[in-house]
Amino acid sequence: MRYLSVFACLLFSLSVFSQKSGNLVERLGYPAGSKLLIIHSDDLAVSHAENQASMEAMETGSVRSASVMVPCPWLPEVADYARKHPGHDMGLHLTLTSEWWPYKWGPVAPRGQVSSLVDSNGYFYHNCAAFGMKAKPEEVERELRAQIEKSKAMGLEPTHFDSHMGCLFYSSPELFSIYLKMGRMYGVPSMVSHDFLDAVSEDFRKAVTDRDIVVDRVITASPEDYTKGMEQYYLQVLGHLQPGVNVLLIHTAYETDDMRRMTEGFPGAWDAGWRQADYNFFSSDLCKKVLKDQNIQLITWKQIGNLLKP
Repeated sequence: MRYLSVFACLLFSLSVFSQKSGNLVERLGYPAGSKLLIIHSDDLAVSHAENQASMEAMETGSVRSASVMVPCPWLPEVADYARKHPGHDMGLHLTLTSEWWPYKWGPVAPRGQVSSLVDSNGYFYHNCAAFGMKAKPEEVERELRAQIEKSKAMGLEPTHFDSHMGCLFYSSPELFSIYLKMGRMYGVPSMVSHDFLDAVSEDFRKAVTDRDIVVDRVITASPEDYTKGMEQYYLQVLGHLQPGVNVLLIHTAYETDDMRRMTEGFPGAWDAGWRQADYNFFSSDLCKKVLKDQNIQLITWKQIGNLLKP
């Protein structure tokens, strides 16, 4: 009997979740069947070239949203921009890895309080696997709070959260739960999508509640797409975009000497040339024309976050 009761509760929770997420397009004020899209630029604060290209793409191009890496050295430039543009739609790219070499960063919280998150040199680990093997959940939460509080203290009010390199999505259900918890605590959406939930185990899915907002799908290019040409890839994506709430993750930066040096160990994997190609397309008139021709409505995370307000 006890198991039947638990099963009934689970079905009820899934029913409520379905009712609240299934009509997200209409809850945002658009007709059913609309194609909504957030064009979202990751990695602000990682470099001056990343900041400047992303800001330009938001002001004159088709980018409407971005996320910021608080541990990175160019944060003050982004925070200054946010203060001068209070209507910004910038969230936090919650960061627990430092993947480039020899360009590295570490935690915002005191290292002694998050020792499971850093290597022998005090930097974050270089990938999600190393992070996931070492990280203590309570220290992950401490570091995430430190990043969020620092951004707010510097005048950047995050409109949403997402996860650098996806480490909080895939490392463990416990860390995924902490990621969702941050959004609930601070009253903003933590990016999660139906296509992600369809691909993971039940342990991950049951972390989602009716206090979370789930978009339909998250789309991003792979290194294979880059080798075939970014313009071709994005034309294909926009030309076949499905109705619903879609998020397109991109990386916009100028291909400067510093960006080339920073990414030279990862050719064809989110390197400087890739980021310049993203900037070129999403700043172009061609992109604007395709969006209009395909009747794609650009929206922001701030619009989604407004649904969480009383």
